[in-house]
Amino acid sequence: MFDFLKRTAEAQGPAPAETKASATGPVIAMHTSGRVAWSPRDVVSLTKTGFSGNPVGFRAVKMIAEAAAAVPVVCQDRTARYDSHPILSLIQRPNGAQGRAELFEALFGQILLTGNGYLEAVGDGELPVELHVLRSDRMSLIPGADGWPVGYEYNVSGRKHRFHVGEGPSPVCHIKSFHPQDDHYGFSPMQAAATAIDVHNSASSWSKALLDNAARPSGAIVYRGVDGQSQLSADQYDRLLTEMETQHQGARNAGRPMLLEGGLDWKPMGFSPSDMEFQKTKEAAAREIATAFGIPPMMLGIPGDATYANYQEANRAFYRLTVLPLTTRVTGAISDWLSDFTNDAITLSPDLDQIAALSAERDAQWRRVGEATFLTAGEKRRLLGLPAMETGDET
Repeated sequence: MFDFLKRTAEAQGPAPAETKASATGPVIAMHTSGRVAWSPRDVVSLTKTGFSGNPVGFRAVKMIAEAAAAVPVVCQDRTARYDSHPILSLIQRPNGAQGRAELFEALFGQILLTGNGYLEAVGDGELPVELHVLRSDRMSLIPGADGWPVGYEYNVSGRKHRFHVGEGPSPVCHIKSFHPQDDHYGFSPMQAAATAIDVHNSASSWSKALLDNAARPSGAIVYRGVDGQSQLSADQYDRLLTEMETQHQGARNAGRPMLLEGGLDWKPMGFSPSDMEFQKTKEAAAREIATAFGIPPMMLGIPGDATYANYQEANRAFYRLTVLPLTTRVTGAISDWLSDFTNDAITLSPDLDQIAALSAERDAQWRRVGEATFLTAGEKRRLLGLPAMETGDET
């Protein structure tokens, strides 16, 4: 048997040359080889309940996506900052239906909702002609034998299109958030806030049910016959239920007096302590949703939060801790991806000097760096995120 295996190996020819690869790649490939690595959470259902059906989640995603999309972007390399560049022109008008703000808002929204963002490059030249955001819930990653993606599959109404990833620039730019338990997909803030969203939606449903019941706590209708032991007949019971539903339920019937016939007595029931805590529970759930997305609760109008001294301080923390890290990571990934098409080391980054919320910090930084006499001009430019000057860099 061993001779047979030896002859088989010799018939296959010499072994291929070794190539450098991740040491953990074969392990990852063994875990997911031969099948599509699906996301562990149903993003469609979570988007419906947390974004379409929850005002706090909707406002959190919109606020971050709109703020990040409105941040000005600069294009530069190690030697110069460009006022005009093919990559800047492409981003400014990525396709015929969208501008820069619309494209980035859709991309940031997908990342916040699903943890994954996908950009498609259209064109056969050195630089793509158009850029399009692909829906994350329709995209699936195809892992190869070494654990790295060999393609992406886009599924719409049973029709599939596969983007092959191999030699040359990838036709798809996959931007994902950190996920500690998934090698191929990202983890979204919406998933972390899922429990708080369910609590908030349940509290809203309870409030709606209370309003439908004339905004009053429920009560009981007690029937006592002549002997105190009689019961209603089936017809009397059905008639009583019908009259209660049509005459005494709903906001239209709020305050209408109840007419009870002989033997019927109304026993109102007051709010229990758990009912009185419902509003506080709803506010606590809203605060947890805002925390998961990195938004100061004060900016969402959630009462009971005094972490920041004023709205201006909260807005500055929102940009510094949430908007800028997201924008920097996404623009950096896009610039690296587009640089593969042009073979130029171009960097896209947020223009911190044009963000109004950070104007006070930037003014202080410029003043502090400008007054540092022990720094050269080149060192000062590097501290401010500016490229080096062509001449006189050290003066």
